[in-house]
Amino acid sequence: MDNPLYLLLGFGAPIAAAIFAFVLIGSINRRDAGSERMQQISALIRSGAMAFLRTEYSVLAVFVAIMFGILVAFLPGNSLLVGVSFLVGACLSATAGWIGMRTATGAAVRTTAAAQKSLAVALQVAFSSGAVMGLTVVALGTLGIAVLYFLYGGLDGEGASAIESLLGMSLGASSIALFARVGGGIFTKAADVAGDLSGKVEAGIPEDDPRNPATIADSVGDNVGDVAGMGADLFESYVGSIIASVALAWALTAAAAGNLWGIDSGAFAGVQADLALFPILLAGFGIIASMLGTFTVRTDDESKVQGALLRGLIVASVIVLIGAAGLIQVTSVPWAVMWCVMFGVVAGVVIGKLTEYYTGKDKPPAAHIAEQSKTGPATNIIAGLGVGMMSCGYPVLVICAAIFFSYQMGEQYGVAIAAVGMLSTLGISLGVDAYGPVADNAGGIAEMSKCEPFVRDRTDALDAVGNTTAAMGKGFAIGSAALTALALFSTFQAKAADAVAQAGGAGGFDPRQLGLELTNPNVLIGMFIGGMLPFIFSAMTMNAVGRSANEMIEEVRRQFKNIPGLLEGTAEPDSAKCVAISTRSAIKEMILPGLLAVSAPVLTGFLLGVSGLGGLLAGALVTGVLMALMMANAGGVWDNAKKLIEETDKGTDQHKAAVIGDTVGDPFKDTSGPSLNILIKLMTIVAVIFVPLVVGWMQ
Repeated sequence: MDNPLYLLLGFGAPIAAAIFAFVLIGSINRRDAGSERMQQISALIRSGAMAFLRTEYSVLAVFVAIMFGILVAFLPGNSLLVGVSFLVGACLSATAGWIGMRTATGAAVRTTAAAQKSLAVALQVAFSSGAVMGLTVVALGTLGIAVLYFLYGGLDGEGASAIESLLGMSLGASSIALFARVGGGIFTKAADVAGDLSGKVEAGIPEDDPRNPATIADSVGDNVGDVAGMGADLFESYVGSIIASVALAWALTAAAAGNLWGIDSGAFAGVQADLALFPILLAGFGIIASMLGTFTVRTDDESKVQGALLRGLIVASVIVLIGAAGLIQVTSVPWAVMWCVMFGVVAGVVIGKLTEYYTGKDKPPAAHIAEQSKTGPATNIIAGLGVGMMSCGYPVLVICAAIFFSYQMGEQYGVAIAAVGMLSTLGISLGVDAYGPVADNAGGIAEMSKCEPFVRDRTDALDAVGNTTAAMGKGFAIGSAALTALALFSTFQAKAADAVAQAGGAGGFDPRQLGLELTNPNVLIGMFIGGMLPFIFSAMTMNAVGRSANEMIEEVRRQFKNIPGLLEGTAEPDSAKCVAISTRSAIKEMILPGLLAVSAPVLTGFLLGVSGLGGLLAGALVTGVLMALMMANAGGVWDNAKKLIEETDKGTDQHKAAVIGDTVGDPFKDTSGPSLNILIKLMTIVAVIFVPLVVGWMQ
C-alpha cells in the first residue's frame, strides 16, 4: 500500500480508537462497584441483557445464513464477494453491539457507586461507557470498509468493481440494525410500560422500586434497546453513508466533474480516485476528533451536564472541519467539497439543538405538556402529539437546506459527503447518546439498593440530561438517515441505469431514462406504497409492544397477588419471569417487521419494475423521516414533562396523567420512531443490491 494517508486514517485511526476504547473499559472496570446488594442487582441486569443478546443473535444467525445463500446464488457478477461483505457488515455490527452492551451493564453500577462521591465522577464513568460504544462503532465501521476496499482492489484502479462488492457490507449492517432496533425496542418498552402501569399507576409504588418484578426487565431493556440497538442503528448509517459516497465518486463522469468543478478531462482519473478515498479519510479524521473531544466532557455542576456533553461534540466538530480542510489541501479533491462537509457537520449540530429545545426538561414544550397534565391524561396526550408534530418543521428545513446547498457544490456526491460529515463525529455523538441508558440504570440500581437519597438525586440529574441526549441522538440518526438514504437512492439510480444499459434497454426503457417521472403511474403507485409502509411498520411494532406489555402486566399483577409480603417489601419478586416474557416476545415480534423491510422492495420491483421501485423508495423516505421525527420527539418530551412534574408534584393526579402520557411515548421514542430511519435505509440498500435482478426480470 503506497498511500500513507489511507494507511494512517483508514487503518491507523480506527485501530487507535479500538485501543482507546479498551483503555476506557479497563478504567471503568477498575472503579468501585459498590455494595454487595448493588453488585447483585447489577449481575441480574447483565445476565438478562447478555441472555437476550445471545438469543437474538442466534436467531439473526439463521437470517444471515439464508441471506448469504440468496446473495451468492442469485446475484449476477461478483456475488460471492457481495456475500462475504454482507457477512462482514453483519458480524461487525453484532460485535459492536456486544462490546457496548457488556461495557454499559458493567458501568451502570459503577456510576451509582461514583455518584456516592460526586456528580463529576459519576458523569465521567457514564460518559466513558458511552464513548466505548461510539468509538467501537466507528473503529469497526471504518476499518471494515478500509480493509475490504483495499482487498477488493479499490486502491489499484479497480474502485468501480470494488464498490459493487462493498455494497454488501451496508446491507449486512442495515439488516442487523433493523432487527436489533426492533427487537431491543420491543423488549425495553414492554418492560417499561408494564412497570409504569402496574407499579406507579396501579400499585402506587415508585419507579424502579425493587418490589416490582418488571424493574429488572426494564433495566435490561435500557441496554438492549438504547445501547445495542442504537449502536447498530448508527453503525449502519455510518457505513452506508461512506459506501454510498465512494460509489457515487466512481459513478461520476469526466463531463460532470468538468461542469461542476472545472476539472480538466486529463486530470479526472486522479481526482476521481481521491474523491473515492475522501469519505474514508474523513471518517478516519473524525475518529481522531472524537477521541480528542472526549477529554473535554467534564463538570461537577448538575446544571451544566448538558453543556459539558455539548462542548465535547462542538470541539470534535471543529477539529473535523479543520481536518477536512487539511485533507483537501493535500489531495486533488475540489475545495467545493469542503462546503459539503461543513453543511453536514453544521446540520447535525443544529438538528441536535432543535431536538434539545423540543424535548428538554427545562424547555417551554415540556412545561406546556406539564401544564396540560393538570386536566388529565387526554390533554397531556393531545399536547404531546402537538409538540411532536410541530417538532418536524425546523429539522426538516435544516435537512432540506443541507441537501440544497451540498447539491449545489457537488450534486449527488455532495449530498453523500454531507451525510459523512454529519456522521464524522459519531465516535463522540454516539457516546453522548449511549451515556443516557447507563445513567438511567444507575438510578434504578440506587433505588433498588436503597442508597442515600442524594445518590438518586445525582443519577436523576444525569438521567434527565440523558433523556434529552437520547432524543438528540435519535434526531441526529434521523437527519443522517435522510441524507444517507438520498445518497443511496442516487446509487440506486446509477446502478439501475447501468443494469438497463447492459440489458439493452430491457422492458422498453431507453437506457438514458429510467421512467422515474411523476407522470408515470408506476412511480405514483410505488410512492403511495412506500408512503404507506412506515405507517404499517409502526403499527406492527406498536402493537407488538402492547401485546408484550399486556402479558407482563398480568404477570406482575399475579406476583403482587400471590407472593405473600411482596408489596410489604418482605419477599423477593420473580424478576427472571418478566425478563423471559420480554425476551420471548421481542424475538417473536421482531421477525415480521424485519421481513417486511427486506421483501417490500424486491416484490415491488418485480411487480412494478425499476420505476415503481424508485417511487417506493421516495415515498418511504418522506413519510419515514417525518414519522420518525414526530414519534421520537413526542416520546422524549412526554418523558421529560413527567420528570418535570416529579420534581414538585409526585403522586398527584397531574403526575399520574403524565405517567400515562410517558407510557404512550415509550414505544414512540424507543421502538417505532428509531426503527423507521433504519427501515428507509434498509429498503434502499436492498433496492441497490437487487436492482440487476429486477432489470433481468423485466426482459
